[in-house]
Amino acid sequence: MPKRSRKEISDPNRSAFRVLKHTMDTEETPKNPAAVALGRLGGLKGGRARAEKLTDEQRRASAKKAAEARWKDRQK
Repeated sequence: MPKRSRKEISDPNRSAFRVLKHTMDTEETPKNPAAVALGRLGGLKGGRARAEKLTDEQRRASAKKAAEARWKDRQK
């Protein structure tokens, strides 16, 4: 008895049809407006609130660390 491949037949038309069908079948789930508003509210005040809580030394250290991370690849 001949061996059978476990994969489907590699027909480009079937593959394209499967991809197209998958993209058309997916629908985005509607978002909860209350949750979106809460997330936006927290995002709007997050960075500013954190900056106000940090001391000048802490902000400088954070900025220095960020700058070093940005320039790390260019120094090599």
